[in-house]
Amino acid sequence: MPRRGANEGTIRLRKDGRWEARVLVSGPDERRVRRSILGRTRASVRDRLQEALALDAAGATMLTSARLTVGTFLNQWLDDSVRPARRPSTFASYSCIVRVHLEPGLGHLKVVTLSPQQVQRFLNAKSASGLSPRSVAYIRAVLRQALGEAERWGLVHRNVARLAQPPYVPRRQVRPLDSDQARVLLEAIAGDRLEALYLVALGVGLRQGELLGLSWRDVDLESGTLEVRQALQRVEGKLILVEPKSVTSQRVVALPAVVLDGLLRHEARQAHERLATRRWREDPRALVFTTTVGTPLDGITVTRRFQALLARAGLPRQRFHDLRHACASLLLAQGVAPRGVMETLGHSQISLTMNTYSHVVPSLGRAAADRMDELLGGRMA
Repeated sequence: MPRRGANEGTIRLRKDGRWEARVLVSGPDERRVRRSILGRTRASVRDRLQEALALDAAGATMLTSARLTVGTFLNQWLDDSVRPARRPSTFASYSCIVRVHLEPGLGHLKVVTLSPQQVQRFLNAKSASGLSPRSVAYIRAVLRQALGEAERWGLVHRNVARLAQPPYVPRRQVRPLDSDQARVLLEAIAGDRLEALYLVALGVGLRQGELLGLSWRDVDLESGTLEVRQALQRVEGKLILVEPKSVTSQRVVALPAVVLDGLLRHEARQAHERLATRRWREDPRALVFTTTVGTPLDGITVTRRFQALLARAGLPRQRFHDLRHACASLLLAQGVAPRGVMETLGHSQISLTMNTYSHVVPSLGRAAADRMDELLGGRMA
């Protein structure tokens, strides 16, 4: 690694390929705080570090500087706002957007002079490069969140990303398994080692991460309920347990009898596996769904097994997440109130439930009209 130059502070090459400088500067409350400066090249980081040191020496802070670039601000936002408050997977996703798209395209511009036109041209160029509308919209969403923070901090007077026009994103038509296909799936998974995992996904709509992070301590087989308190995610190559997606994702769910029976069989199977192998790794987390030696399951592996199972059963290809959609659609089709479906799935707003599963609503409206006709039609005859 090249030697540091004079007054360069601490500059190092990170594992992700970016250069990082760490420097002590005056914070908003005049206390000394450590800041991180990230960049794609050593030279760019060195220049930003010198800028920060010069501003600090003049009694200014990095965050209130009129010379603050978009790249410097975005990396500061990631460290100060995203990393402490969001899930590791969210931080990794936002960091990738900043590193791959926002820094190269807008990083050299000053935050205070960034205009809606510049952001619009940037988004248009991303679309022209072949990125999908959904990807471009996500890039804009990350920038909008960051500049929203800049607006709250008083660094800018308006959020120019909010003023830029997002690309049109066609709404993905959810086509989950219907009731007949769900019965075919139940026949196909009978006896499968992960039968209970598929049953819980279809029966109560847990997200894949919630399923893989489910602990036996959170399953009450006597009362027939489970509590969602954590999720399993892969972050920087490691499987770790994190908090659920949102506050409403932490929930207690009542289990249908078919799901409860599956969990009871799974508990017995897992106990047998534990006794049958000397390689079993006792885990204090006591996860419900594990490999044959007791280690956490990888989501990609689970999805591949699920899709192979669908193919053998002659069912249409699905994402694993579509089992969650199937759960919601089947519940709505059976007349379960949307709020009940919302609480089962752990949605934050009922509008999210209704918008996602609007394809089921017309049939519910027809059923309501038929029932009203049964009630009133006889009197009018």
